[in-house]
Amino acid sequence: MSKQSKSEMVDETNPEWSPKDFAKARPASDVLPGLFGNAQAKEMLQPKRGRPKADATKEHVNLRLDAEVLAQFRASGPGWQTRMNAALADWLKTHTPKELQV
Repeated sequence: MSKQSKSEMVDETNPEWSPKDFAKARPASDVLPGLFGNAQAKEMLQPKRGRPKADATKEHVNLRLDAEVLAQFRASGPGWQTRMNAALADWLKTHTPKELQV
């Protein structure tokens, strides 16, 4: 029993593929070099996983903080870690590395 589609849902400019259409189909790796050139096709066919690399990457650290300090930053809502980083960066603008030494 074939599925009947509503006539208002049929897209005349882009009809559903038939088995004949699928049989004629060619892989993108065969078609793209002719359309865009080998270098561009190779780049287009390479999988891109994850988010793009940032210009300035951050480093993961484990850090022990006073509970009160952490509670205040967390209470400020989402983005508290970014704000904590900004607060430390701001503090470093007015202090020298010698002041950090114990």
